[in-house]
Order: sequence, then structure tokens, then C-alpha cells
Amino acid sequence: MNISRAEQRTLHALAQGGRILLERDEQGRIIAARCFTREGWVLDGCDLEQWRSLKRKGVIKSRNGGPYVVNRDGLTRLRSQLDNRTSGRGF
Repeated sequence: MNISRAEQRTLHALAQGGRILLERDEQGRIIAARCFTREGWVLDGCDLEQWRSLKRKGVIKSRNGGPYVVNRDGLTRLRSQLDNRTSGRGF
């Protein structure tokens, strides 16, 4: 599957320890998605449509209702970069 440049940017942030948090309304419907870097900054360009696309491709996951993080399949689809070093111990 092809991963767009914006999705690559989001996956790199997630691979370095970032997370995607979802905002819900009173009925529990998802109204917004925000991507946070490991330092706590909000990643610009990560929106609800991009979250849906990444989830549909199966490169992000959520455990026990927590924030979405990159999974092993997402790490293998990333293009290598020097600043994108992660260990496999978390999986």
C-alpha cells in the first residue's frame, strides 16, 4: 500500500514516541483527532481523515481504549531516517 507524505510524517512522529488522541462529543462520536509528539507538541496536518486512513491501512493501534500508537506493521512500512530509531522491545 502506498503511504502519502503526510502519513509518513505522522508515522515518523508516532515511531519516535508520539500518540494520536481522539476527541468525542456527548454521544461518543469521534469529532477530531490530534497527533502529539513525544515532547507534547501538536503535529500540524494530522486530522480525522488521516487517522481514518492510517487505521484503515492497519499501521496504528490502540490498546485498552488508550491513545493510538504505531504498530509493528507501521514500523516496517516506514522509510528509514536517521532520527527514527526505535527498539523492538515495546512489542
